[in-house]
Amino acid sequence: MKHLISFVLAFFISLGVISIAIWQTLGPVSKSTDGLVLIVPQLDDDYDVASDLKRLGLIRNEAAFRWFMTIFAVGKSVVPGGFRLNPSMTSWAIVNKITDTPQFVWVSIREGLRKEQIGEIVGTHLGWTPEQEQEWNDYNSDSVEYREGVYFPDTYLLPTDEPVPLVAKRFVDNFNTKFAPYIDKFAAKNIKWTTALKIASLIEREAGGLSDMPIISGIIWNRLETDMRLEIDATLQYIKGNGEIGWWPRVVPADKYLESPYNTYRNKGLPPGPISNPGLATIDAVLNPVETDCIFYLHAPDRQIYCSVTYEEHLENIKTYLQ
Repeated sequence: MKHLISFVLAFFISLGVISIAIWQTLGPVSKSTDGLVLIVPQLDDDYDVASDLKRLGLIRNEAAFRWFMTIFAVGKSVVPGGFRLNPSMTSWAIVNKITDTPQFVWVSIREGLRKEQIGEIVGTHLGWTPEQEQEWNDYNSDSVEYREGVYFPDTYLLPTDEPVPLVAKRFVDNFNTKFAPYIDKFAAKNIKWTTALKIASLIEREAGGLSDMPIISGIIWNRLETDMRLEIDATLQYIKGNGEIGWWPRVVPADKYLESPYNTYRNKGLPPGPISNPGLATIDAVLNPVETDCIFYLHAPDRQIYCSVTYEEHLENIKTYLQ
């Protein structure tokens, strides 16, 4: 009987010691509830969540956490995004959190989209209502300088619960940061930053690729300097575009007579504001146009650009490459 009692006592003592060891390994790192964000990157096969959690001071032992994940997170995965955590959480709580829906999501925006398109993409990722998308569209709508063109195309990690104006502000703040190095460069050439942004937005929509941008920039500058109408189809698309027919609909000859200050077939000079949100390559092209005598251009079906000095040459190019 004494041996049995001793065995049982030793068993429970060992069990207690093991439990304490497990708790010390997988329990909270501290009582602190200071918030931290675990950022799980996109497209990174080498990312190790355990080592990142250890770096942030959220777990004590990487190997133990990996073992814990294999046992208690079967069939679950950690998706890219951001997760709000704190050092007072147990490993169990952390595993449940990071295998659930992230509180921050990655959103990538390509160059050349208009503000409403960006709002649709962001809204899909953040689960916006139609009212919230309209709130995005209305943001800065009273300021022609910030109505369009300043929602910088980039990859963002956005909080899913952030108010719409703060999400929009993130885009504008990013633009201000990225555009800041260009302000003095444009000023040195006596070019207003608003003028540069308008031209960049036109190039972004007209170019068939990066190599086209400096050429189209040179042609636009030539037209402006000779007081010629720009006659850019993308401005007509901007006038016509909407969520029902598409944001960049096909242009037909009758569109050249549309009543709008953005119609560059009817009005000389640049439109009142940008028509898209350009990237840095396009802004570079505005600053560094190709020197050319051309004032006309077209893209062949293979997207190769052909420019011409006279309208007669332009008509020949149309016959050769488009008919």
